[in-house]
Amino acid sequence: MAWDPTVLKDWQIAEAAEGNIPTTEKYQEMMGLQKDEIIPYGKTPKIDFLKVIDRLKNKPDGKYIEVTAITPTPLGEGKSTTSIGIMEGLGKRGMNVGGALRQPSGGPTMNVKGTAAGGGNALLIPMTEFSLGLTGDINDIMNAHNLGMVALNARMQHEANYTDAELAKRGLKRLDIDPKNIEMGWIIDFAAQGLRNIIMGLGGKKDGFMMHSKFGIAVGSELMAILAVAKDLADMRERFKHIVVGYNKQGNPVTTGDLEVDGAMTAWMRNTINPTLCATVEGQPCFVHAGPFANIAIGQSSIIADRIGLKCFDYHVTESGFAADIGFEKFWNVKCRLSGLTPNVSILVATVRALKMHGGGPTVIPGRPLPDEYTKENLGLLEKGCENMVHLINMIKKSGIKPVVCINAFYTDTSAEHALVKRIAEQAGARAAVSQHWMSGGDGALDLADAVIDACKEKVDFKFLYPLEMPLRQRVEKIAKEVYGADGVDWAPLAQEKAERFESDPKYADFCTMMVKSHLSLSHEPTWKGVPKGWRLPIRDILVYGGAKFLCPMAGAISLMPGTSSDPAYRRIDVDVKTGKVSGLF
Repeated sequence: MAWDPTVLKDWQIAEAAEGNIPTTEKYQEMMGLQKDEIIPYGKTPKIDFLKVIDRLKNKPDGKYIEVTAITPTPLGEGKSTTSIGIMEGLGKRGMNVGGALRQPSGGPTMNVKGTAAGGGNALLIPMTEFSLGLTGDINDIMNAHNLGMVALNARMQHEANYTDAELAKRGLKRLDIDPKNIEMGWIIDFAAQGLRNIIMGLGGKKDGFMMHSKFGIAVGSELMAILAVAKDLADMRERFKHIVVGYNKQGNPVTTGDLEVDGAMTAWMRNTINPTLCATVEGQPCFVHAGPFANIAIGQSSIIADRIGLKCFDYHVTESGFAADIGFEKFWNVKCRLSGLTPNVSILVATVRALKMHGGGPTVIPGRPLPDEYTKENLGLLEKGCENMVHLINMIKKSGIKPVVCINAFYTDTSAEHALVKRIAEQAGARAAVSQHWMSGGDGALDLADAVIDACKEKVDFKFLYPLEMPLRQRVEKIAKEVYGADGVDWAPLAQEKAERFESDPKYADFCTMMVKSHLSLSHEPTWKGVPKGWRLPIRDILVYGGAKFLCPMAGAISLMPGTSSDPAYRRIDVDVKTGKVSGLF
């Protein structure tokens, strides 16, 4: 029975639903797992993926369903909510279904976005554990990443203090690191804008090497990207050796392997390789593995979780971060290329309210009532905003994957507005369904489930946007024009110099292209809604992820560390000291 989300907060629904969370034995039964394939961890066990994959290696894969969205707005689209809702809807249709979601970052959970547990009756449980660290993967990433930075700064200090002969006595050779060309920074899993730029090492010779440094948010770490794409622990260990921490004074990369810290970093990360199990409020199993932030990272649930899910479920749902121009593009051209998996369906989530903003609706100011344009029927504004949806439908179709538009219903929508969005989506070549999963759970997602089942019956002619042999700048040009709708690309001198160097070095020939761009617009400019015309994409720099094997062109002015708002969620989160239960999560 669905709870009333118009009366109950998400954390209250989660608390009520947790009495029905599957036991370890129930997970074994539902997923066909052996007892030794589940690693106990309270309410959220981990899965020994090597054992599962080895045992099920010859079993055919289930259907592979990806969830993405139109360009985000402050009014919300509900991608995680829809991911959970479609699992519940397929479950109501009697299907063996599960999924994989990304672990939420403490930054948005304690800020304005909240956790990524979905909402209403399309919610992941246990919500408190899911929202506040789960089984410690992000904490392990922070420790491993920051250990790399400890090794870097300590080595720079020792090389400044010791002669070559003294270094040799300690079994060290001079790496000659250039303090003005450091690639790596520190990480913390909060939105701490005051740490974006720091000076460290103040004091004397024993207090570290004084230098400019920086912090990024933890889930944007290269280690999170490696967790998302690693095949197994051996692959992770090898990738950790090649993380670029900076460059020497001759311009050559200095890696974690050079610092001899890669083994210890892997030791911190050894347990993260196994996905964690959670469940929807209606009992469908869902893996949680890898993290968010597709605008500054890969933003995908892990290849490992998808591989297990496709063996355990007849329908496996996975989510990509932010809009289709970012999350789906990376799923399509990076994740699927590395995994070798072929998706059947991509669900494009849209809301009437968000589409109205893309149609030119007024700015939304937090704390003030929504303008009438968003709460009353306005078909003209909505039709104009559907251009953004159609652009992204056409982009998904280029991959050969079947698009299904989910019209994520709000109580302020009208039937005429739903009918308009559905008609425009179908005219663009997509299936479309109105879904009430937030209000009614699986019962509200039956039409969406039927559309997905129907789409999965069709053959997929899957193809990448570009071949891996294509040079970096040509790839970026193709993504800019065919995905974002730009007229072309403008390279800043620094980015141009780096691109030429990477293109001329065979070592980077098989590196994936991982764009870094605003998620709030198809363009680099967050305020340009809808489908901007007559613009060019500026690339100001290129980050190097040597272990993940990513080259990351940076478009526009985007920070790798978000900021905390004046009215963050942490003001309303608390604990009942008598029961230990957490309240206020959303």
